[in-house]
Amino acid sequence: MDDQNKNLILATALSFVVILVWFVLFPPPEQATTPDAVEISATEGNEVQTPSAAGTVGEATAAAEETLPEEQAPRVEIDTPRLKGSLSLSGGRIDELFLKDYKVSIEEGAPIVELLAPVGSDSAYYALYGWAPGAGVAGADVPGPNTLWTVEAGKTLGVDTPITLKWDNDKGLTFRRMISVDENYMFTVTQSVENNSQAEVGMAPYGILARHGIGEDGDLPGLKNFFILHEGVIGMADGTLAEIDYGDVRDFDIDPNERAQAEVFQVKEDGWIGFTDHYWMTTLIPEPGTPFKAAAKYDERRKIYQTETVLPTLTVAPGATEEVTTQLFAGAKEWEAIREYQSEGVQKFIDSIDWGWFFFLTKPIFWLLHNINALIGNMGWSIIGLTLIIKAILFPLAYKSYVSMAKMKELQPQMEALKEAAGDDRQKMQQGMMELYKKEKVNPAAGCLPILMQIPIFFSLYKVIFVTIELRQAPWFGPFQDLSAPDPTSIMNLFGLLPWAGPQPDSIVALVFIGILPLLLGISMWLQQKLNPAPTDPTQAMIFAWMPWVFMFMLGSFASGLVVYWIANNTITFTQQYLIMRTQGYKPDVFGNIKSGFKRTPKTDDK
Repeated sequence: MDDQNKNLILATALSFVVILVWFVLFPPPEQATTPDAVEISATEGNEVQTPSAAGTVGEATAAAEETLPEEQAPRVEIDTPRLKGSLSLSGGRIDELFLKDYKVSIEEGAPIVELLAPVGSDSAYYALYGWAPGAGVAGADVPGPNTLWTVEAGKTLGVDTPITLKWDNDKGLTFRRMISVDENYMFTVTQSVENNSQAEVGMAPYGILARHGIGEDGDLPGLKNFFILHEGVIGMADGTLAEIDYGDVRDFDIDPNERAQAEVFQVKEDGWIGFTDHYWMTTLIPEPGTPFKAAAKYDERRKIYQTETVLPTLTVAPGATEEVTTQLFAGAKEWEAIREYQSEGVQKFIDSIDWGWFFFLTKPIFWLLHNINALIGNMGWSIIGLTLIIKAILFPLAYKSYVSMAKMKELQPQMEALKEAAGDDRQKMQQGMMELYKKEKVNPAAGCLPILMQIPIFFSLYKVIFVTIELRQAPWFGPFQDLSAPDPTSIMNLFGLLPWAGPQPDSIVALVFIGILPLLLGISMWLQQKLNPAPTDPTQAMIFAWMPWVFMFMLGSFASGLVVYWIANNTITFTQQYLIMRTQGYKPDVFGNIKSGFKRTPKTDDK
């Protein structure tokens, strides 16, 4: 077998071994289940029970309180440079939110992305705040999920215009909720209770995020359900990240206290919890340094997923006022915005982006790509620039590899002579080759190293392109207006020259009638192979001859940004290898190898 081919096969096998060993020795922290899972109260000595967000009325809601049907409840408008929507005065829920900067598709006239939706819509999704009754307080004495609040101050919730909601229980307790929002996606919610009664009372402030599922299994619309992407509950508890898929939430044991499948755990100092989708996220964030109870729940009866934070019980003396401030992130998982919130005290908030198992590569690769794009202003050219930088970093390793490969080519006549002299004695042949390698100072495994390095880099870049919102609908030029989507061109319309559309990217037809980028990928791999003569073994020659075209169809449905990287990588690798081999005295006969590849090997009769 040709040594170049041996190196390729060996590198492929070793790469899987390296990945397997890495996962065994360094299991990824993201896969940890919810840490320190215990069933506890947020108070000591006083058991509190948060209301259910199910439907419209929870168990803790007072039957006598003033309520209105959801469609009749007054609303307060939300309007910022990046958000628009409204909140309902029924429960004071933040339950309608659109992201102005993002559209659902690149089609002209496409609507903007809807993140939160009120109860009664097809995909109800909202944030709810309140107080869980403690000592001296009955359920009817605190506002419930459908309590009708009044606006005490403010008209429209904007960046510099907070609003204040008010509710009085007519028993001496006055509740207020001041809500503000910044220029991005962070809401600040300050809840206060004023005790004008003659008795001391206790209650625990809470925040709830609720998502209503549909169908028998409680499915959520719009999920990708792709194995490399986490969608579901995400939380941070004292430095430990927890990721729980929706299916795992449905499989929780039923907690008799919670009356639903639930996982409850205690955060001692810093943490947050919420729901994450492909590009969007909602997160409840108590103040740093504050202990709280966090929970993820699923109500099977009403098909509702719920995350919540319950802070320690506050004791409010007669004539006193107590308040607590928490935050709500509701928006796009933009790296710069999330990093800024982390710098302001939200612990490890950057890990809410799904960096994956190769986080030690995906984070720096994204950082580099992000900064290149900031200079160039075009994500397609930035990917090519990233490829150049990666190849430059790996050049010393590649140089040694290609020099070794060139020397191996020079040794081919001597190796053939050793094979003839050894005959069927494989041990003698191997000993002779080892002596030859030692004498000529050649490392036969050197050719594996560049391939081994490229595999985790390729996986990491694939992760970056797939999960980061900065690549979503990122244009390059011409027909390539979304580098996170497959190549939109096709042989069916001569790559856009004919006046009809190609097949849908997710159809089987698209796998056959591929676009221009996968075709260029196959050609670049094929040319790279032609730096070396075809293997003498007919089976090996056939396998290597088909390999570029198999990869061409396999990667045809991948994100076009990833295919751009692979084409650029192949082109640079071809150039490096060709020039380095020539400097070492070996002149690759590319055109000769191409011609020989089209010639059929004549069959010989056995003698």
